[in-house]
Amino acid sequence: MTHKADVTWKDDIAFEATTSGFSIMLDGSPEAGGRNLGPRPKALLLAALGGCTGMDTISILKKMRVSPEYFNVEVEGELSEEHPKVYHTIHIKYIFRGKDLPVDKLEKAISLSQERYCAVTAMLRNSAKIDHKIVIEEP
Repeated sequence: MTHKADVTWKDDIAFEATTSGFSIMLDGSPEAGGRNLGPRPKALLLAALGGCTGMDTISILKKMRVSPEYFNVEVEGELSEEHPKVYHTIHIKYIFRGKDLPVDKLEKAISLSQERYCAVTAMLRNSAKIDHKIVIEEP
């Protein structure tokens, strides 16, 4: 199986990326010669990581018959100082809200995502330290 993205230059440093029938604009900040027409490519890596592990986690929790009222994944990357500026450390925060959520099942679902299923984690793990924490908020 292969995936494909078509990335077309639009103006200045703005590009339109199309994949799986969906399009998104990519652009830089005005300081970098862009016009803020869309997110930066590196930030999309963080979003991809959050989406990948979030989808895994909620899918696994559903199989465990755990249904949080709210679930959010926050991903923060620390960039190196020198070029190429890459994420050397990535922090993932899994935020749950719900009554009597089984912490052991939350931890198990996240562990399975991080260690076995999330392909984005697997790819990024080779270049960055990835850590995570769980936050449970009361409803």
